[in-house]
Amino acid sequence: MVAVLAAAAGVGVVLFFFDPATTMLYPRCLFHEMTGLWCPGCGTTRALHLLLHGNLAAAFRFNALSMSMVPVAGYLIVRGDASTLKPAWIWLLLVVIVAFGVLRNIPAYPFTLLAP
Repeated sequence: MVAVLAAAAGVGVVLFFFDPATTMLYPRCLFHEMTGLWCPGCGTTRALHLLLHGNLAAAFRFNALSMSMVPVAGYLIVRGDASTLKPAWIWLLLVVIVAFGVLRNIPAYPFTLLAP
């Protein structure tokens, strides 16, 4: 648990000080590079950087799904017991991720708002 928190703190420090929009430190999304489509995770790094700087609205504009999952992930990490996760919740999360990935690539309003 301590190692996970230390790793998260290290990643948080790097994300806070190095802007993904201007720094080549972070890897590019290979899915987007190869297909031109937005994957469900596209924009998450930039969103986390903005979240660490207190800009919640801009963070949601980059990736609403990942910003919605931050409190859930925080709760699961603090709780420390993922063994009680039911398979139905895992399948639901998978369906939501796939649906988000499909919807953010529809080139019509309001779906274009989901693209980073």
